[in-house]
Amino acid sequence: MPYLKINTNKSIDKGSEEDIAIKVSALVAELLGKPESYVMTEINSGRTMTFAGSTEPLAYLELKSIGLPENKTAVFSESLCAFIHENMDISPGRVYLEFADARRNMWGWNGSTF
Repeated sequence: MPYLKINTNKSIDKGSEEDIAIKVSALVAELLGKPESYVMTEINSGRTMTFAGSTEPLAYLELKSIGLPENKTAVFSESLCAFIHENMDISPGRVYLEFADARRNMWGWNGSTF
């Protein structure tokens, strides 16, 4: 049920994208305290994007999950920005994050909803 999408204007080769996707999957599971078997990640690199009028490396992350705790978004932001900086060499000041709490009946899986 947790889903993390990373969009970036930085070009990343396929092998590195897969490595980052696997690593961030484990991080999302840890942060949310949910089984990694439910975590989905997506990375879109080499996108045409600007931030503050510049094409310097940037990232936009969307984290959606059932029961995403609002009181932990600052911790999630710190951890995810650090991850992006360490694994993609993008400054935390060039990262935006969007958090979304999904209602169980609005999240489908395996022919049903949660």
